[in-house]
Amino acid sequence: MSEQALDFRKSARIIRRYLALVGAVALLGLLAGAGYCLYRPPQQAASALVVVPSAVGFPSANSAYINTQLVIAHSDPVLSGALPYAGVGMSLATLRDRVQVEALTSNVVSITAEGRTADQAVATVNAVANSYVAYIGSGSSPVGTVRLKILGKATIAAGTRLQVRIAESGGFGLLVGALVGAIVALAIGRGDRRLRERDQIADSIGVPVLASVPAERPSDAAGWAELLERYEPRAIDAWHLRKALQDLGFVGTNSGRAGSRNGSGATSPPSLAVLSLSSDRKALALGPQIAAFAASMGVRTALVLGPQQDHNVAATLYAAGAAAPLLRSGNLIVAARDRYDTTGWPTGTALVVVVGVVDGENPRVVDTVPASTTVLGISAGAATAEQLARMATSAAIDGRDVCGIIVADPDPGDQTTGRRPQVDRAGERRLPARIARAAMETGR
Repeated sequence: MSEQALDFRKSARIIRRYLALVGAVALLGLLAGAGYCLYRPPQQAASALVVVPSAVGFPSANSAYINTQLVIAHSDPVLSGALPYAGVGMSLATLRDRVQVEALTSNVVSITAEGRTADQAVATVNAVANSYVAYIGSGSSPVGTVRLKILGKATIAAGTRLQVRIAESGGFGLLVGALVGAIVALAIGRGDRRLRERDQIADSIGVPVLASVPAERPSDAAGWAELLERYEPRAIDAWHLRKALQDLGFVGTNSGRAGSRNGSGATSPPSLAVLSLSSDRKALALGPQIAAFAASMGVRTALVLGPQQDHNVAATLYAAGAAAPLLRSGNLIVAARDRYDTTGWPTGTALVVVVGVVDGENPRVVDTVPASTTVLGISAGAATAEQLARMATSAAIDGRDVCGIIVADPDPGDQTTGRRPQVDRAGERRLPARIARAAMETGR
């Protein structure tokens, strides 16, 4: 039962993730159902009753006789006689499809005709009834001359209103479309290897998720300048960022992470490199958001923009830094730096945040500016385990250890934390129930 529930929850998350696709297919189903109803509107039906006396040579209440009358009432001679009065442009085959005859009793025949409108249905059934009476009374029929009588001509027709049928067909199409969309979403989602849950992201390279926050996505230099100057996370997001900086040893009681020495022997402030993928545009904002948040706490911070594998990804961020190198009342400095610049970080800073962008298929961390601490910035659903492994491997080749992961825009349905990767969780072994109870009783 638990596995079934887990599968159901996973399927529900996939459908919610592709809700736009499901909604689009459902809308197509709605339009298709309504369009079909407009193309083939509901038919109106009218009925007429004809009394059939027994003919000479046929005893009364003879089933063979009444069945013969049914065949005659629906025969080509009768329908051909009614065709001129049934509707303009109607063929004999169409008229035959629209007319049904049945025996109500041994001497009463019911004729029912359908039409696109009530007037057409009434005209059609009366035309067939009159043609039937005339044909039987002419003496040309197989049963000879029989005087039939119509029990009142049809005057009204019954049927579903067009608006009601459109609503019914549209609703049915909507349900079918939603079901098809859900099936398509599940097919796509189950084959998607991109990591969305924090535990999946952490387990992929054995590194914990330090924080998960919504990410901005500025489209121009003005948007980046606005983010750097006025970024104010929500209380819960601010706590996550503060806790991440504490875990890394940059602020709070755990602060005191050592910096590095530059070429002249001077000590540089501690630095944090946030590496993201060039295909993950949202994660690019994580480094600037961390720098802006640290500056808002009164920490003099430098946001360093170095060379990237894909310069176009951060082009607008570079433009914002060049236009406004000093922000947050002087607590945030934006500067560019070359990979091999050994002159040190901007002077007077207590924390340096480096933005690094690498290619997901062939990452070259060595081309980015190094820092004393390295973390990965990943959006939920933006990278596969293989891409994260390539990033971590490239960082290790450059002599950097990835200390943690910052997740941008976590999946709303993700209930995991990613604080402990699978390698740690796998080491925990639960005691059997009997041993656990015995240990508890012994402890008493």
